[in-house]
Amino acid sequence: KLCEGILNILEKDTKTSCQVACLEALRILSRDKKVLVPVTTKRNMQILMRLAKLDNVEDPLERVSEFPVIVEALKCLCNIIFNSSVAQKLSLELNLAAMLCNLLQKCKDQQCVDDIKCFDLRLLFLLSLLHTDIRSQLRQELQGVQVLTQALESSLSVRWTEEYKAAEDRDRPPLSLQETDCAIEALKALFNVTLDSWNVHSKNESHQFRYMAAILRHCLLTTGPTEDKTEELH
Repeated sequence: KLCEGILNILEKDTKTSCQVACLEALRILSRDKKVLVPVTTKRNMQILMRLAKLDNVEDPLERVSEFPVIVEALKCLCNIIFNSSVAQKLSLELNLAAMLCNLLQKCKDQQCVDDIKCFDLRLLFLLSLLHTDIRSQLRQELQGVQVLTQALESSLSVRWTEEYKAAEDRDRPPLSLQETDCAIEALKALFNVTLDSWNVHSKNESHQFRYMAAILRHCLLTTGPTEDKTEELH
């Protein structure tokens, strides 16, 4: 009942501070699988997707005041997807993977969106881990290898000297914690999406995998903010 009450509030147009507080409470409650059973419905998933700006609209993310709401909604969806097989099935019906790829594109070349990008990538990782049909959809329909490789490239701030050769800068400072976390989530999702990619058939696929290999090499030469984070990145 508490979760339903929170979702009823979130369905209405309330103040940003109220939305964040409700989503934070829902995130904590959504760690309990028993609590999730009655609230994992198509309607409730759509409420959270709307708050997370998961839609087909191509407009950039402009209202910085909404960013904390987007992040908290994505965190809630991560918990719900991880803990509910019903939510995993609904994700395919609601085309959640496509919406997440679209949100990643909105984050491109924008400031202050690292947290949004990180939890978007984490949700893509979870979906590609827990639902084989979504993994196939990402690879075949949504150009998932390209989308995730570009997200990784952006997180690592790769500069190119040749088509498949990244610039090596020995004096470059370590990645920030947010950049490192984004790169790690992109790598995890990429692993899932490319898991069954033993046969590369097309010229475009060959390009994508050579491009990805160059970025992965650059990743191994990159350091994170701490030794532990560098080890996790590698």
